[in-house]
Amino acid sequence: MTDFDLPPVTPVEAVNWADIPSPAFVLDESRLRRNLSLISQVQRESGAQIIVAFKGFAMWSAFPLLREYGITGATASSLNEAILARQEMQGEVHVYAPAYSDEDFPRILELADHLVFNSFGQWERFRPQVQAAREQGRVLHVGIRVNHEYGEVETDLYNPAGPFSRLGVTRREFREDLLDGVDGLHFHSLCENDSTTLERTLVAFEEKFGEFLGRMKWVNFGGGHLMTRAGYDIPRLIRVIRDFKARHDVHVILEPGSAFGWQTGWLVSSVLDVVHNVKDAAVLDVSVSAHMPDVLEMPYRPRILGAGDPPEQGQHRSDDGTAVAAGHPYIIGGTTCLAGDVIGEYIFPQPLQVGDRVVFDDMIHYTMVKTTFFNGVKHPDIGILRPDGRYDRIKTFGYEEFKAKLS
Repeated sequence: MTDFDLPPVTPVEAVNWADIPSPAFVLDESRLRRNLSLISQVQRESGAQIIVAFKGFAMWSAFPLLREYGITGATASSLNEAILARQEMQGEVHVYAPAYSDEDFPRILELADHLVFNSFGQWERFRPQVQAAREQGRVLHVGIRVNHEYGEVETDLYNPAGPFSRLGVTRREFREDLLDGVDGLHFHSLCENDSTTLERTLVAFEEKFGEFLGRMKWVNFGGGHLMTRAGYDIPRLIRVIRDFKARHDVHVILEPGSAFGWQTGWLVSSVLDVVHNVKDAAVLDVSVSAHMPDVLEMPYRPRILGAGDPPEQGQHRSDDGTAVAAGHPYIIGGTTCLAGDVIGEYIFPQPLQVGDRVVFDDMIHYTMVKTTFFNGVKHPDIGILRPDGRYDRIKTFGYEEFKAKLS
């Protein structure tokens, strides 16, 4: 199958940004439904189970929509995320963390349906509690995360298979003698990659750990499968999953985060001031460091609707890459006192004025989950744009949230 029947989305031109209180993270329901429709069809055609990774997308007010499309599980990386999965996602709870503490583990054990250990040391430490839970009738799946030492992630910060990684057990350290009670393997080495990368990754995984798959009931392919990005080879993904399942007779799990929130919404901001120091700079009511940390960590340059790139040989380029007439350049910065709270220079068709909306595109995945209250700056609202054009203001943050975080 190569074609999917996907629902339409709300045109950006139809959104009245002035009607949305600033600042705000705005999820577009129509775009989320489009992604969910595709993901659910991949799940059905491939036979894999696709669950949502909270580290990338944890907007729980949208979880009813996920359940509507057959997404019935979530993967958590902490006790708090596991509680959120049980209370709000209301499906299978998959848990993996680089290490579990003695304090948190008993509660995590109560919540988890799938529990993945990062090392055999952790497995040995907590195995008695797992065995006791099973003896009491719990159906609890246990896995070991492995590191096949193959990765195609360009940014070292996001490469779990890099040299000396603490994430997962390498073949050299793998303990076949400790597999009693383990019924699955987990790997994660992708980051917004295509299915061609997954196919090559599986070659490395099977080369290192294929001999143990006959003892396993399931394999978790981790996240990083950006199947909702334009140009992603979905037929290949379906084929790769089907072939792997046929070769090894195992249940396959995928746990993307970005694929759910990819291109599903925006961060709406407003101009608070325009200052001049050789160049014009616009100060916004959002913060790069507090609200868009990946811009500094990755780093990457987000798209601003209606704005283009800085001057280049007398020309400017719009956001679709075409050359346009010279406009009005501004350095775009945030409202904290951090000197580096700056995204960069953009070209706008008209001079910016105080109160103008500046809208950052694709700001749902890996944004809200990483925000902070640095400097005490106002945290953006969380809202949902409905298909009929109605805007639902879901959450507003104030002093109490800021105070509670510090205590």
